[in-house]
Amino acid sequence: MTRPNVTLDDVAQAAGVSRSTASRAINGGQRVSPEAQVAVDDAIARLGYSPNPAARSLVTRRTGSIALVLPEPDARILSDPFLAGLLRGVSDGLMGTDLQLVLLLARKGERPGRTARYLRSGHVDGAIVASHHREDHLDEQLADAQLPVVFVGRPFVDSGVPYVDTDNTAGASIATTRLLARGCRRIGTVTGPMDMTGALDRLEGWRQTVSEAGLATDAVTHGDFTVEGGARATAELFETHPDLDGVFVASDLMAVGAMQVLADLGRRVPDDVAVVGYDNLGVAERTTPRLTTVYNPLVQMVAAATETLLAMLDGGPAPAQPRVLTLTPELVEGGTA
Repeated sequence: MTRPNVTLDDVAQAAGVSRSTASRAINGGQRVSPEAQVAVDDAIARLGYSPNPAARSLVTRRTGSIALVLPEPDARILSDPFLAGLLRGVSDGLMGTDLQLVLLLARKGERPGRTARYLRSGHVDGAIVASHHREDHLDEQLADAQLPVVFVGRPFVDSGVPYVDTDNTAGASIATTRLLARGCRRIGTVTGPMDMTGALDRLEGWRQTVSEAGLATDAVTHGDFTVEGGARATAELFETHPDLDGVFVASDLMAVGAMQVLADLGRRVPDDVAVVGYDNLGVAERTTPRLTTVYNPLVQMVAAATETLLAMLDGGPAPAQPRVLTLTPELVEGGTA
């Protein structure tokens, strides 16, 4: 139990070391012998000493917190399983550490560069950035910051910042190949936002695969990774291209909206139109029929990003992995293709 009247001098005296040695042992163990470290640790345990956080931060220049940066409206955190999974995964990854998690979201009308200025001003010890958009410019603004940063998802600018991603181009190709194998010959796509690298890569994977099959690549509409956005984009897609017999939808949430529109149009899934989504983060299991989708390895991505950041905070390189880690997606069979 912590005794509020125990001071650093008390710890030093109990450990038989100088006050400066006790301070160094408490604040990271630099230039402290193993014997002195053990003596100080034992004294802390016996006396119930708890360092003053403000004083400790002056010595270590650490805040004891990291930021998870999600440049999205707060309402999406509650409705998007990818964003919710990011938050849960990073929080779980910090278990066993003394680090606190600070969540930074987008604000409507926020001044450009506000988030980057906050991160560069010493409020946190490091950051994980995900769901970033081109206009955020976080990849550029944080490239030369004296702050450990890891991106989840490929940044627009390769500035040397570590990142973890899934091979979105390959994942989209897997989805489109499944539609081709079913016999679809008029295949469209509903993309994610074109200011995000994952959406651009999924569009490219669809386009390459359809083109290599000798089919037209004109049936494209753009969504926003929400159910409503998927519905709107699908209605637009079938208004322009009513002859489609297959659709690759770049997220499962958007695929839910797409299937609702197809039902309203009297198109049976998969008899009239086959549908493949992307993510497999719980949404696909709740559709009827169950959505055929591509597994986005979010758990592994978040674990790798968190592990990398913690290693950087300790002053070391990413543990047993390169600066860029790209994971492989997989097809998850359902009843829609």
